[in-house]
Amino acid sequence: MSITEQSLMELANRGGIEAIVRLGDKLLQSDHIRNKAVNVVEKKLRSSLNQPWTRPPRLEREKVEAIIALLYTVNRALGNKNLAPASRRAIINALSLGVFLKSSQKNAIEQFEAEHNGYGPPDTLVISPGKGCNLHCVGCYANSSSAQYEKLPWEVFDRIITEAENLWGARLITISGGEPFVYRDQGKGLIEAAAKHQASIFMTYTNGTLIDKKVAARLAEVGNILPAISVEGLEQRTDERRGEGVFKKILQAMDNLNEVGVPFGISVTATRYNWQEILSDAFIDLLFKEKGAYFGWIFHYMPIGRGFTVGLMPTPEQRLWMWRTGWKKMILKERIFVADFWAFGHLSDGCISSGREGGYLYIDWDGKVMPCVFFPYSPINILDVYKRGGTLNDVLETPFFQHIREWQWKYEFGQKDPKKNGNVLMPCPIRDHHALARKIVEMDKPEPEDKNAAAALEDPEYYQKMVAYDERLADLTDPIWVNEYGGRSSQESDRVAAPFKAEEHLHEDSVLKQAT
Repeated sequence: MSITEQSLMELANRGGIEAIVRLGDKLLQSDHIRNKAVNVVEKKLRSSLNQPWTRPPRLEREKVEAIIALLYTVNRALGNKNLAPASRRAIINALSLGVFLKSSQKNAIEQFEAEHNGYGPPDTLVISPGKGCNLHCVGCYANSSSAQYEKLPWEVFDRIITEAENLWGARLITISGGEPFVYRDQGKGLIEAAAKHQASIFMTYTNGTLIDKKVAARLAEVGNILPAISVEGLEQRTDERRGEGVFKKILQAMDNLNEVGVPFGISVTATRYNWQEILSDAFIDLLFKEKGAYFGWIFHYMPIGRGFTVGLMPTPEQRLWMWRTGWKKMILKERIFVADFWAFGHLSDGCISSGREGGYLYIDWDGKVMPCVFFPYSPINILDVYKRGGTLNDVLETPFFQHIREWQWKYEFGQKDPKKNGNVLMPCPIRDHHALARKIVEMDKPEPEDKNAAAALEDPEYYQKMVAYDERLADLTDPIWVNEYGGRSSQESDRVAAPFKAEEHLHEDSVLKQAT
């Protein structure tokens, strides 16, 4: 069958990009046809920039470039002749049609919007089903251990996934931990969950050390688990934090996955000490080009969890370097999809936590529901919700989450005038707007996830350093956002977006005074 670029363009014009994806597994195995399809989609994306937008023009151009990098990433995966058949089906059906185009769950999304005044559901859910881990990493946000550990009952874990699929139309389920491959309850674990929920993709943050040849073979059979293997840089940096010999085990896990055709990515915690290494040519060449990682996640160290210290965060100056360098090198040059919610937070219209439309919520091993993994304060427990006969939709109505969503909406997400878009080079409430986040915590009084989160609320030095970090970050990024993107400053936006009136609630330094 001969398919020209013109015929693909006609197909795209008639049925949209979805029509190209539905060409079928066999056709998309042809490099010639697939590459032509990529060219067509890229042209369609670039032509979309000619229409009026509600976001700053530069922001829209950068969003398109990021989507194109994602397109190239998916194309590389489908072009892998060794790709496991089940993984190929999952990439086409669950990832492309489900997560990206949302064509397989339109009824659920439309029903949610009808019940919520046109407001769309979250796109995903992050679940840490178990706290147990076979490593003991320095500064672990989850304070995991190999001892007897907390975990969700299997029926609760399964119900959460089912409700996310049926109530929200979610087709991306994100699994964290602890170590996800440690979790077992009633003889079932992550692989059994993915096998049951074949319509979804399970993006899984893992230390990789448990992915032996047997586990890799099971992943190839199931197909819909995408491991994101945690590294801290190259061997020395990784072993310093994760333990001697861990980096070699990680490379072996990657070899095991490559052998059976399971696509994978990496997950990196950026700190004050590895910020350059994780974007170095040596790092990219080894993990993306030699070992074959397809995608990457960069999470800037957040001072929570075991042994938290503000001194490990990348400085505002380092973060600005990561924004410029990561964008040019990973997105524009290498065309590798890398998500960094702090350096690239503008691509998702800012913070996506607290069940925002297109965003997510986080549920831990005790059932505590939080805005995100790095905002460790919980106003509600899913176990209690289920005992009362409620669902995930009831969780979304919790005032704490509503107040954060109100800030998101007014700060950037809901703005229709590009000039009113807040500085989403500072997207994160708990890190980049710490004083505001602490006021919301004091207003709604959510429960700290653990003793470390509670200690952070009582530490005046911690508060001072976090606020000082934000002030310096604003000094660096506000001029860029205002002058290069045409939006408004973070301080001006916060005044408009705060879900409370200062005269009715807290003085600027009240949290600090109380802590002192």
